[in-house]
Amino acid sequence: MTTNTISLQHPISPIIKIALFMTVFISGSVVMVIELLGTRLIAPFYGTSLYVWSSLISVTMIALALGYFIGGRWSDSAKRTGLSLIIAVAALFTLFIPWLTRPVLLATDSLGLRSGAFVSAFILFLPSLMMLGMVGPFAIKLSTTALDKIGNSSGTIYAVSTLGSVIGTLTLGLYLFPLIGSREILIGASGLLFVLALAIGIVERKYLQSASVVWPSIVLVVIGLGLLPSVVKAGQMRPNDKFQVHFAQESLYGWVRVIDQPAKDLRLLTSDGSAIGASSISHGDSQLSYQDIVGLIPALRPKMTRALIIGLGAGHMAKVLNERYGMIVDTLEIDPLVAQAAVDYFDFKPTGKAIVGDARYEIRHLTGNYDLIIHDCFTGGSEPAHLLTVETLNQLRGLLSQQGILAVNFVAFASGKQSALNTVGKTLAQVFEQQTTFISEPNKDFNDFIFLASAEPVDIHNEQLNRGQQAWLQNRLFPINTQDGLILTDNFNPLEHLQIAKAEKYRHFLLDLFGEELFIR
Repeated sequence: MTTNTISLQHPISPIIKIALFMTVFISGSVVMVIELLGTRLIAPFYGTSLYVWSSLISVTMIALALGYFIGGRWSDSAKRTGLSLIIAVAALFTLFIPWLTRPVLLATDSLGLRSGAFVSAFILFLPSLMMLGMVGPFAIKLSTTALDKIGNSSGTIYAVSTLGSVIGTLTLGLYLFPLIGSREILIGASGLLFVLALAIGIVERKYLQSASVVWPSIVLVVIGLGLLPSVVKAGQMRPNDKFQVHFAQESLYGWVRVIDQPAKDLRLLTSDGSAIGASSISHGDSQLSYQDIVGLIPALRPKMTRALIIGLGAGHMAKVLNERYGMIVDTLEIDPLVAQAAVDYFDFKPTGKAIVGDARYEIRHLTGNYDLIIHDCFTGGSEPAHLLTVETLNQLRGLLSQQGILAVNFVAFASGKQSALNTVGKTLAQVFEQQTTFISEPNKDFNDFIFLASAEPVDIHNEQLNRGQQAWLQNRLFPINTQDGLILTDNFNPLEHLQIAKAEKYRHFLLDLFGEELFIR
């Protein structure tokens, strides 16, 4: 047997064992970091729907399967090249991810939501994940000293790798992600892999007794350093004469930005691919037309005193309800950066509880007797479908007073593609006896729809409204077939599937509005 092959009869040293365990631990951590950060890179363009998650998980499984297979074959035949080269190649591919994100997303846009998300994930993440999948078979081969120890060696290697994945997931979610952007984390992960590759190369050099084994890794490190300025530059927001970005920060839930378009006297609040607030720069009033309908709801039921808004946005609706009707308004917003941006850039001042947290959890801990609940979470490319089920609506009804109204804002198509609208109407009808629906802009197909659901009918000819307001609302009444459609539950909820066309339309709308320079990171 030559000195360049690994004998099953010669035990490996403790140093090599430690090096192998550290290698599979770190590679397992980076696998989860790449998989989780994948959604953050794709979300501003394709959203965070089940289709995006399914694509990322599928690509990860495909990549690891290929890595296990190729790595096993390579580890049996490799002599002068080995683990250090694999890790260095994985590091380089990881560095490519933030560099290629923009061109890949634009290139796959024509494929649609489902195919586009999958192909994007495949191109961006499969190469690095496949190389990391090859680490396990190599480590098992290097750590096995006798045929009867293969089971123990492989079990230990995969246990350490899985432990690394757990630690990587917790470190990313609890510590890194709230403080550092996803692109910076990927660059850091690439750097960590490069350092690991050099360290393993030094160990392999001694173990394989070859001076040349470390040089391929050194070459790849030099290439990575040469590409680093371009990778960093690719993630920077590019100058745009039409827009001024006042605030841009990544949160656990999305990429939150405050953007001015001075030529149109417009200030926008966005989260990933959703415009969740818009106001005039000069006077601060809301520029979202559906909120004009919301502003008239209290007049339909006089003596409303208390409201809850789920989905704060820029805070304009809370401001109108308080200033126009003197209502105390509690707000519930999942993203702390959105809540802070509403205060800092849109002059939102809470008059009731300002709750930051997940709606399904928080509404279980609220006390009832709200006269009005505004449910405004269904505007952007992706939707929290779990917030529009019979179970959620029953929880919200329990928070309403006897004459209380639930108002649901829902973006969809007005004609030809009404299955989503009918589904929302039918689901509401399972919980509320009465509902009335308004369309925000009657002459447009792609629109906001306001569903008003309650125990008692709503009368738009209320004396609290003048004739002009009554006629204005009458012109926006929209018929919904509550017998058609589906009933959404926690167990069965195909809302994302019904809204694929809407998500694609919304993505193209924002891409046309901002342009690729501003819309895609």
